[in-house]
Amino acid sequence: MEKNQIIIDASNLLLGRLSSIVAKQLLLGKYVTIVNSEKVVISGSRRSILESAKRNLRTRTLGAQSKAPKHPRRPEGIVRRTVRGMLPLDKAKGRAAYHRLRVFIEVPEALFKQGTITLPEAKARKGSVVLTVNEVAKNIGWNAPLEG
Repeated sequence: MEKNQIIIDASNLLLGRLSSIVAKQLLLGKYVTIVNSEKVVISGSRRSILESAKRNLRTRTLGAQSKAPKHPRRPEGIVRRTVRGMLPLDKAKGRAAYHRLRVFIEVPEALFKQGTITLPEAKARKGSVVLTVNEVAKNIGWNAPLEG
């Protein structure tokens, strides 16, 4: 594994903390790959999280639909969009950092033998109310592919 590449197993990590740590690493020039993005958790009450996600989908435009906001519904899109919100995209270094990010639902075969790391500072606390990104994605319209 290259010194400049980080592969993060995102299982049971909080979305906001994971995103801020990943954004900092991207701005330092590292290539970051996030695997198991459907197992990322969001803390808070289930109802408020789902209401917020559905309210975000109602944002639209009255003009050309090609200029309308794009709302990710897949788990890797939700995680990628959260990291994107923590990068300065109006600057060249922010856009370059965003291009160094890769997000996958599962561990791809190419990365299977490489080691992954986890971020203990981004772990969810025991007993806290959490909701996975997979559940949010299914609730806002993503149909998971069939297994096997």
